[in-house]
Amino acid sequence: MCGLCLAIFFILLAGQILYMAKIDAGSTLTRLRNRYRLVVMNDDTYEEVVTFRLSRFSVYAALSSIFVFLVGVTVALIVFTPVKYYIPGYGSAKVDRQYRQLKYVTDSLEKQVAIQSQYLNSLGKVFKGDGEVKLDTTQLQVPKEEVND
Repeated sequence: MCGLCLAIFFILLAGQILYMAKIDAGSTLTRLRNRYRLVVMNDDTYEEVVTFRLSRFSVYAALSSIFVFLVGVTVALIVFTPVKYYIPGYGSAKVDRQYRQLKYVTDSLEKQVAIQSQYLNSLGKVFKGDGEVKLDTTQLQVPKEEVND
């Protein structure tokens, strides 16, 4: 119903503006203060449903207020919710630092898993007896004991 009211109002207001421009070329201030009546009628019974008394200034003030309110809600939505992370470039330094830190942790965990799997494979070979035994035949150079007199 409200959308219909606004559509009718703007149609009537546009017609009135064109009509006034042809007849009266008064000052802008007096045109802003002129009062207009917007009547919404039932089409079947011609009964008045709602009547509005408006001026151009009140319409301008209402539309400006709605615009400011919507901008405020949009800014609040972006600032106070996680929607801000969908804006390109917002918080990229923080995200990059977290990404690098996560990458370092993942790399170290992958190395640790590889070492553990190699250890378990070697241990399994020892238990099964499948491993090749290599004897350590290198001779160690042990220094002679020093005797203190």
